[in-house]
Amino acid sequence: MKFNQYYFGLWLILFGLFAFWQFNDPDPEIWVSVYGVAMIFCLFGIRGIFPKLPLTILTLACLVGAVYFYPGEIGGWISQELEQKDLTMKTPQMEEARETFGLLIIAIALSPALVKAWKK
Repeated sequence: MKFNQYYFGLWLILFGLFAFWQFNDPDPEIWVSVYGVAMIFCLFGIRGIFPKLPLTILTLACLVGAVYFYPGEIGGWISQELEQKDLTMKTPQMEEARETFGLLIIAIALSPALVKAWKK
């Protein structure tokens, strides 16, 4: 197997888990769909298919969304997460911070596919 298959296979599994964990979210239809789209692009990556325009749009949308949801104070969010000792959402700010980093993870994980798309 090639590196692409391992790399995108790992992210396919992780994004599947992320989508699964969103079912108890206040807005699961949005976030399950977002991670589902990331999974589709991981499947493309496994097959060596790198569609330039869709990957560019997805990556930019994730980056714009991350900026939009970016928490006002990272330290406060991290300390809230550490204090509660579980993964339940206690405040809307915690949820928005988690969504920010979910979008950043998608953008970063799919960036090798975007680079390959633009090199072709």
